[in-house]
Amino acid sequence: MTETTKNTLAKLPIPRWEFVAMMAAIFGLQAMGIDIMLPALEVVGDHYQISEENDQQLVIFAFILGFGFPQLIFGPLADRFGRKILLQLSLVGYFITGFACMFAPSFGVLLAIRFLQGICCAGTRVTAGAIIRDLSKGRSMASILSLVYTVFMIVPIIAPALGTGIMAVMDWRWVFGILGVFSAIMFIWVQFRLPPTLDDADKKPFSFEQISGAFKAVATHRITAGYMIASGIIFGCLFAFIGASEQVFDEVFGRGDKFYLYFAGIAGLLAVMTYSNSKIVERFGMRRISHGVVLCFICLSLINLLYMHFIGQEFWVFYILFVLTFGCFGMMGANFSSLALEYMGDIAGTANAVYGFSTITLSGGLGFLVARSFDGTVRPLLFAYVLLGLASLGVILITERGKLFGVGEGKG
Repeated sequence: MTETTKNTLAKLPIPRWEFVAMMAAIFGLQAMGIDIMLPALEVVGDHYQISEENDQQLVIFAFILGFGFPQLIFGPLADRFGRKILLQLSLVGYFITGFACMFAPSFGVLLAIRFLQGICCAGTRVTAGAIIRDLSKGRSMASILSLVYTVFMIVPIIAPALGTGIMAVMDWRWVFGILGVFSAIMFIWVQFRLPPTLDDADKKPFSFEQISGAFKAVATHRITAGYMIASGIIFGCLFAFIGASEQVFDEVFGRGDKFYLYFAGIAGLLAVMTYSNSKIVERFGMRRISHGVVLCFICLSLINLLYMHFIGQEFWVFYILFVLTFGCFGMMGANFSSLALEYMGDIAGTANAVYGFSTITLSGGLGFLVARSFDGTVRPLLFAYVLLGLASLGVILITERGKLFGVGEGKG
């Protein structure tokens, strides 16, 4: 155990296992808000009599859209008023919108409420990220984030199955209502177990000068801005698959009845890879690991694309290669975040907000475009994976001035 890790453990206000579990559950509000309803998208489309086949994806992307921009507001608020109060208010909003979705009279109203739910979720995500940065930094932060993401990745494994189970025994609308139940549990946990993590002396004034200065600091720092953009580009692949996943398994391969099991397999390796990152990042560093897996991501995607295009769309070939490709995300997310926020400790709330907004807006937008290009084959998805992987690698090369794998870098 490094000295930095020992210092981080000393700063945690609750046992490390509980802190990781709590932060993962808060992060999980985003994944739960997306993945639990994937099996219900076809039912939602039939209920609201949607005519355009791909429009059912809007239930996902309305949430993602709401999740993006408000982070720019929540970040400065978290730096001014503290993390806990904003987190609790956001949980209340998530609770209300979860149950409101159950009673949406039209598809348009449902999308509007989902947009509001995304806004509330943005508040939880910003504050959780700022809390982690308050109590850790550098490789120690990457290790904690990896553990958080590992637990967080359990959500995509169980959420589709949970959604399928809910629809089997209850009205399908409860895939939305369960989100309200989950947020209520989180509110109680935070209230009684998490103390404030931002001292009054460290709170920043909520002024235009302070906010614009913080935004400028994030946007103009080479490492922070570079990894923020690189992350946003490559994670567009993740959102593209989430948006089109149900259609890929059902329409392309005719395996929609076991969709939740195949989805769990993909998320399962992702969780394993994320956990593995938590064990090795303090030894090998964030750059060496993340740069290597970006290259693996590109190669695996290219092999899959060439096979699907020239040989044929064979399910098990696609699935095995795709699971391996998806696993690469497990060694990119925490490392990219930690690299980007390493130098932003004094404005952690705002920096985390700008990072969250930029990555989710960029990745959500790219994912939406790719998912909407679904044409009954997996070729558009895999082509986008190769293209976005190369674009992300290009940004990293520019950010690191042509040096990959930690050449010439310090402790990162």
